[in-house]
Amino acid sequence: MNVTYLLNETEVSATARTALAQADALVARGHRVRIATTGAPVTWRASRAEWLYVDDFAAVEDEIVLAAPPAGFEIVDEEIYRPHTPREHEPMRVLLCGASVEYGYGAAAHARWFHQRFELIRVAPWAPSREEPLDAVQEFHVALSAAEMTRLMHSCDAIIAPEERFSLSTAEALAAGLPAAMTHRDWEYGLSAPVGNAVELGERLIEILGDEELREQLRRRGRVIAERWRAATVGARLEEFLVASSRA
Repeated sequence: MNVTYLLNETEVSATARTALAQADALVARGHRVRIATTGAPVTWRASRAEWLYVDDFAAVEDEIVLAAPPAGFEIVDEEIYRPHTPREHEPMRVLLCGASVEYGYGAAAHARWFHQRFELIRVAPWAPSREEPLDAVQEFHVALSAAEMTRLMHSCDAIIAPEERFSLSTAEALAAGLPAAMTHRDWEYGLSAPVGNAVELGERLIEILGDEELREQLRRRGRVIAERWRAATVGARLEEFLVASSRA
């Protein structure tokens, strides 16, 4: 297949990360893949795709042209996966990333109200807004490269994932062996709370922080689940999807 992804911006984002990962997976399967962009060259991640820098997308043609990476084909970079977890930090380091972070901050505040000691580590693709309670975090990281994100993920002991939709960062956390307090509706991924309920999410965080055996159980479960997001596995499914779509 000859595939071209259209990418408006090349700054770090879930869309850009997914597009580059999908492109690499297809290249690994022998397909020719281009990324056409109106943005600047990518410096935060290596890429195996061909790059086409354009002023607009009007003249971009190919066998398959994707205006956005197909949903449901998230890929976790191989460097994120860890078969074993190093010794936990004291106090533990809890990662907060993604959207709906107000509930994540609320969950952290609830856990701290009940005397839980931990460092809250925030990562985002953008600088903090005025609404972010920066006094609640011990570290705030912005627009990390793929390698930097891997190092940060591996430096943490758990994650708060206050999102209704399952995100790439949560998938990466499971692959890295981080137990998750989350609001995703699928209970197999971690300890879940109702969407938008910071108190219940905080209760799940308290359970994780207070129970070493539970943390290890969640790590084992997460690593098994995360196998579905390896590049080779997702690349095969993505290939089937694109072939079927091109014939439709």
